[in-house]
Amino acid sequence: MSATASPDRKAGLGVLLAASVSALVVNANTSAVTILLPTMSKDTGAPVAQLQWAVVGYSLVGAAVIVTSGALGDVLGRRKVFLAGLLLFVASCVFIALSDTGGGIIAGRVIQGAAGSTILACGMSLLSVASSGAGQMRAITIWGAASAAGAALGPLLGGLLVDLSGWQGLFWIDAAVAAACIPLTLARVEESRDLKRSRSIDFLGSLLIAGILVPLVLALSEGGDWGWASAAVFGCLAITVVSTILFVVVERRVPAPLVDLKLLRNRVLVGSTIAILIVAGTINALMYILSLYFQDPAAFGMGALRAGFATLPAAAAMIAVTPLITPLAVKIGTRLAILFGFALAAVGFGVLAFVESSWSYAAFVIPLAALAAGLGFANGPASSASTSSVDADQVGQASGISNMARYVGGSLFVAGIASVYNSVTVNHEKSGASASDALAAGFSRSALVLAICSAAGILLAVVVGRQRRKQLKAVDLAAAASAVTHTIPTEPLPAAD
Repeated sequence: MSATASPDRKAGLGVLLAASVSALVVNANTSAVTILLPTMSKDTGAPVAQLQWAVVGYSLVGAAVIVTSGALGDVLGRRKVFLAGLLLFVASCVFIALSDTGGGIIAGRVIQGAAGSTILACGMSLLSVASSGAGQMRAITIWGAASAAGAALGPLLGGLLVDLSGWQGLFWIDAAVAAACIPLTLARVEESRDLKRSRSIDFLGSLLIAGILVPLVLALSEGGDWGWASAAVFGCLAITVVSTILFVVVERRVPAPLVDLKLLRNRVLVGSTIAILIVAGTINALMYILSLYFQDPAAFGMGALRAGFATLPAAAAMIAVTPLITPLAVKIGTRLAILFGFALAAVGFGVLAFVESSWSYAAFVIPLAALAAGLGFANGPASSASTSSVDADQVGQASGISNMARYVGGSLFVAGIASVYNSVTVNHEKSGASASDALAAGFSRSALVLAICSAAGILLAVVVGRQRRKQLKAVDLAAAASAVTHTIPTEPLPAAD
């Protein structure tokens, strides 16, 4: 299908529904799983420390696949690869729902990471080629809003389904909704390819991304048990370094690289991408430890549904500030908006660093809302800067880099904070502290690390330039809302074949 169409062409209802509904389901599934971990642990007998790989593994594979799946769609056909993602997502949901071991759940989630990233990458591409001009921006606005809604509703939906049908219910429902998108896609979505693109696919680059991240995450996860100065940790770090060197060599030589290394000379793109990584990492790590702390009998002992509701201050704050993010960035500049956001997040995390076992839930509400609002204020302008800082024909690459960074941040931060939380808790218990005091100490130290990371994000504001002033559109607000899950363009993309 040719996308060289009129200046203002609306996306068809079929492609809009297929892309947006699937994006909602994928993002809801992603954000819901952390709420399910304690219940999964009870049902399968697998420790939560093992089940963290259901979260980390998903992000690891997503980081390696999201750009490659988009390239496969350009070459083989976007509808075809999108359908493959849907089928794989349905299969992974069924596999997880039928699993009665921690290993089965983790394996299913690893597969789901590939499926989810493929659905998001190709769904956006299908919308982009099915529309143009203002029509394309309207379609992307709806897609972005659906992604943001899914991410916000995930913990509540997960908690509700645990109470109604067990943790398996989430995956059965996700499978059903994703399956419904398949006949819709077959009947109403046209095939499209990028005939101008090289047919070379950088599979080796994807493998090397995994080679960089897996040993690094393994070292973060197991370093406390192995010893941070152990041969195993240094071995993992050595593999990461070698894989990084090989990745640079490969990307310089392949016809269609996974990452155009020339873009890394753009300090605004690099700074905004690191900011995106920090935001994604901190919010994912926070949700992980909140789920464990709120549901642990030695802390609040909440059920999954109550724990899902208990995360509402963070989700509600992010939603509430969405209309303010882009106007603020336009008024005071991208640099100051990012600085303000990370400063507010650092303060919120800093307050949580003083958590004690005597704290009631009410004491969490204001700092959770503050840090979530801060991360929203930092993330929206950073996402915008990542695509506005490059030429029009490089927006796709810049968006792919920033979206990869989200997965990377999620995997690294969850692994690292889980290690801090577990090791501090265990050490305090060994020192004679009560279970509740030990858990509070683990949460406190984790929050302190996240506060330091947020403070480091302030430094990135120095390298991110001022965003040009422009008239605000609905797509700018949708981009700000969905920025926690995906970077979407706010100007029409060049026509593609």
